[in-house]
Amino acid sequence: MFLFEPPESEKKDENNWRRKLDKFVKANQQELAALAWGLFLERGEESEDILGIDIAGTARFVYCKKEAVEELNRKVKSHIQEILGVLNAHKPEKEVAIVAIGEGQIKLILFEPKPEPPICFEEAATDVDTLLARLEKQMAEYMKA
Repeated sequence: MFLFEPPESEKKDENNWRRKLDKFVKANQQELAALAWGLFLERGEESEDILGIDIAGTARFVYCKKEAVEELNRKVKSHIQEILGVLNAHKPEKEVAIVAIGEGQIKLILFEPKPEPPICFEEAATDVDTLLARLEKQMAEYMKA
């Protein structure tokens, strides 16, 4: 007998990081919005880099080149075309878009925080590096749980 898909127990483990990440995002929306806006300001409007989360090992924030995501889309026969469409239409002043990559899977995190990202950044009253360190620490705790 050949299994072309992983057994159900392995599928649950594969999606475990997605559930943990969802909980982390839900609990930290305003700080994530502040971080996304602060990084957007640092990179500038012309940057096509995409904010990402690398789940391999210790979860951490990364930048993905838009070209790399487009190349991945070609390699998977346009199965992530919708993600590219959302990223192309992304309005950083209104919403947060983050691509999470882990265990051979990709997940789009997209939400509209209240208040909007620029206000979240202002209210955070801290710098990007402090936000980044705090959120990465919290994310690591969520992913270990």
